[in-house]
Amino acid sequence: MYPTLVPSTYLESHLWFIELLAWWQGRVNATDLSRHFAISRTQANKYMQRYRALFPDNLDYCKTIKGFVPQPNFSLRCISGDASEYLDWLDKQGSTVCNSSAHSSHQFDHQPITHTSLTLPKRQVSPVIMRALVSAIRTRQRLEIGYVSLSTPDDQGRVIQPHTFVKTGLRWHLRAYCEKSSVFKDFVLSRFRGEPELSGPARHDPAEDLGWNTQITLTLQPDPRLSAAQRQIIEHDYQMQNGELKLPVRAALAQYLLQELQVSTKFLAGSGEAQQLVLVNRDEVKPWLFDS
Repeated sequence: MYPTLVPSTYLESHLWFIELLAWWQGRVNATDLSRHFAISRTQANKYMQRYRALFPDNLDYCKTIKGFVPQPNFSLRCISGDASEYLDWLDKQGSTVCNSSAHSSHQFDHQPITHTSLTLPKRQVSPVIMRALVSAIRTRQRLEIGYVSLSTPDDQGRVIQPHTFVKTGLRWHLRAYCEKSSVFKDFVLSRFRGEPELSGPARHDPAEDLGWNTQITLTLQPDPRLSAAQRQIIEHDYQMQNGELKLPVRAALAQYLLQELQVSTKFLAGSGEAQQLVLVNRDEVKPWLFDS
């Protein structure tokens, strides 16, 4: 169930936090709020009361563990229920998140929730260039700027008309109309060079970007070289339906999605265990793939 509230306001962020801990950690109390948001116990209690007033069937106080626990008919109202939402929150808290209301003498203490994540190398983007790109998008302007690529390593001037920043896993890029190539294309942010200069209103609207505005579906299946038992594992991993995973995506982003899933569209890896997923509608989506 998708949330009916999102943590976009001060109140909603507290309600979201209450529900997040209650659902995923099985308990929440005023001390959790007080420590996480650096507020008084009185304020924290008011937020707990507010949550219970809004969603009276969700939480019940348990004297034994000194906290509110989910009731059997708990209904998600502020969180999505997707484990990645909780894991993303954990990631933002640091390498260890403890049960903040636990004490070493309490019989219901829990072990700290430990986790870690990879630290990816940063790609340098000049603040001057970044501010110019933001300004060009906000004001719908053309931008004169230098750019290098592996095929043209010498700094070449470009006039672009940017419309969207895109994160594709390891890096950020910019979707923009390129006047040199006369097409909408992707530019890696760290490869812009020089002193950018705004040069008048953009002449191409994002609505003209066919690759950006075309929705396609990638159909994936477990590698057929896997055994039936192995295929079932992959199907469960990705919550496949009838042995297939269908992923709707903007056509311009299809290749990036496949790369993140480590799905090769050129050749199969040496074994099914290494490949795991295969794209079964390659001919259908081939016009949008740039490594086919």
